[in-house]
Amino acid sequence: MLGGAASGKSAFAESLVVSDGGTRGYIATAQVWDAEMAAKVAQHQKMRGNGWITVEEPLNIAAALTELNDVETILVDCATLWLTNQLLVEADLEVVSKKFVDSLSDAPQRIVVVSNEVGQGIVPDNVMSRQFREAQGRLNQQLAASANLAVVVMAGLPMVLKGALP
Repeated sequence: MLGGAASGKSAFAESLVVSDGGTRGYIATAQVWDAEMAAKVAQHQKMRGNGWITVEEPLNIAAALTELNDVETILVDCATLWLTNQLLVEADLEVVSKKFVDSLSDAPQRIVVVSNEVGQGIVPDNVMSRQFREAQGRLNQQLAASANLAVVVMAGLPMVLKGALP
């Protein structure tokens, strides 16, 4: 599930998971650093409602997937914050991105991943931002290549890039 900030991608991803009808898990990759982020997390929790088994894991997606082994469908929200967390701990982004995609491919559950499309804006003015933008673009390409369904959400409207909506 790709889209820009506040595009409706998380809400649409959640609706896909709920429509699946089975047990549902949520891997939250956000780290709360300030009041604004705390409010955003609270809003996402309220929007999601009950019925989710949530694992908060900012770095190790494979471990989070193992914790949700008995869940049928998992929502990872979001790959962009996960990548940011990796950048902040100075991980090798190419290596950890490959492990992330491989862990999703190896998992027995149906997995929906939310990720931001960050490459449609201006070229960032600093090295770290450009490094992040490039890494995010590569990660999104890897995720889309391994997925059965790729959707971009703009203004709350889904547009299928690959596959077919259920």
